[in-house]
Amino acid sequence: MSLIISAAAIDARLRQTLPVDSLEVIDESAEHAGHTGNPDGLANGTHFRVRSASPAFTHLRRVAQHRLVYDALQIFIERGLHALAIEVIAPQKP
Repeated sequence: MSLIISAAAIDARLRQTLPVDSLEVIDESAEHAGHTGNPDGLANGTHFRVRSASPAFTHLRRVAQHRLVYDALQIFIERGLHALAIEVIAPQKP
């Protein structure tokens, strides 16, 4: 079975593995056509941006927050996800 790397698949995986208050996954692959990791100029599947707020990030340093995201997406990294920009959003105060 082939694992398709898409914004929807990344979104679903993160929602399965982390409690999410907000999540936005943006496929930026087309902007990196011809760059390392996307030499063929594919329109999707190589470069993504993740913006997320999660209670799992509370009280963690940035490196630990990013590690949670990378660990959740390891299956995609193993299959060719080349670049992942992570933006952690501060949780909204009640």
